[in-house]
Amino acid sequence: MSSFSERFIKGFKSLLPSPLTIALLLTLLTFVIALIFTIKPNESTGKYALQLLEYWEKGLWGFDLKDGEWVRGWQLPFIVQMMLMLVLGYILALSSTVDRAISVIVKYCDTTAKAAFLVTLLTLLVSLFNWGLGLIFGAIFARKVGDFASKKGFNLNYGLIGAAGYSGLMVWHGGLSGSAPIKAADTEGVAKLVSNTSNFPSNVGMDETVFSSMNIVVSIVLLIILPLNMYLLGKKYDGSKIKLKKTVKEKKHEKGIGAERIDASRIFTLFIGAVILTYAFYKAILKPDELSLKFLNPDFINLTLLGLCFLFHKNIIQFLKALDQSIGSSSGILIQFPFYFGILGLMKYSGLMNDMSGFFVEISNESTFPLYTFMSAGIVNIFVPSGGGQWAVQGPIVLEAAQQLGVSLPKSIMAIAYGDQLTNMLQPFWALPLLGITGLKAKEILPYTLFLMGIGLVIFSLALIVF
Repeated sequence: MSSFSERFIKGFKSLLPSPLTIALLLTLLTFVIALIFTIKPNESTGKYALQLLEYWEKGLWGFDLKDGEWVRGWQLPFIVQMMLMLVLGYILALSSTVDRAISVIVKYCDTTAKAAFLVTLLTLLVSLFNWGLGLIFGAIFARKVGDFASKKGFNLNYGLIGAAGYSGLMVWHGGLSGSAPIKAADTEGVAKLVSNTSNFPSNVGMDETVFSSMNIVVSIVLLIILPLNMYLLGKKYDGSKIKLKKTVKEKKHEKGIGAERIDASRIFTLFIGAVILTYAFYKAILKPDELSLKFLNPDFINLTLLGLCFLFHKNIIQFLKALDQSIGSSSGILIQFPFYFGILGLMKYSGLMNDMSGFFVEISNESTFPLYTFMSAGIVNIFVPSGGGQWAVQGPIVLEAAQQLGVSLPKSIMAIAYGDQLTNMLQPFWALPLLGITGLKAKEILPYTLFLMGIGLVIFSLALIVF
């Protein structure tokens, strides 16, 4: 390992606090910036500070300001949606079917380089389907590689493998579960965000965003470049021998008597799973008014994941055990998301968000606007690591500006998506479930996720310039 790389990694490990501390520090930083730059002339600093605290509190508990009144907004339901997506993805990853599939692949991960390549590639592929499933799949995969290395006694750079398991957050917003493309594809998904609806289409379909030629090329390039570079990193930094605590094996359960047999019945879970998935298939394919990709929203994804969880788990007993194991992974969302919504409240109602996005709009022209939108979205994501929340606030500004400058709306939407997913490699919030599963610390994976971020910066920037 080069001396620069060693100093860089050691520096991160010694300076980076926990994700919760980062959220609190970002809250304080946002408050101070808003207090300095958005206060009106001749306004009392103390009075405005109290006003900012109100904005923070309302954001914290999920209120939006509409027609001069604070009303319950979308934030708390969104937290539940994201927790369900994460927990259901985790439950699915813990099913015997998925577990066996991962175990077969792990046998080929007998070096850091091979493991980094396979974990990155498969995590990216799964994350393009669903971010929650990809995040948990990557975490479980990384953990199983760690267990395999611990058992076999070969050298492993466990932090690099953890970063590989987190790499799916680099592609998710350009996949089927991307918040901005999904919300833009909803009925009136664009019209409800802009002031002059006559100048805009009511919505922008996913065929113009996720399935555009630009995004398809970007996704293919990422699927090739990221795994290869992680392989090369694994060759250079192969790590050392590790020792992980053994996971507890499941005990066999008695079939029980009477109604308890339902809990142990494989037929029952197959039936429930089949009914849910059949209805989901009907809603996606057969329903007359749902002949486009507009059905792909968080609720539909959670419905599908729920059906798959029942289908893949042998019985209700195993399902509930997987639930008990997975529910803890969502604690970070439950506790930390409100703080980020508090930051969102500060930025939105103080005008700081408008100032930040407006700055990039003012210095843009038709050619540079997508690139500046990408950069501003990356900065905003550091403060508000929620694709849906970012779209709700930044989306209207970007759409209005894109229309004024004559820039493609789908391209502008994807610029937001790319910026959001890029700085996930810097913002460790979404790594919380992975850290819990693998036993790693954020500072152990961040040097390598920043490496991925550098590659992504080049790929996304070139795509927005060329297309």
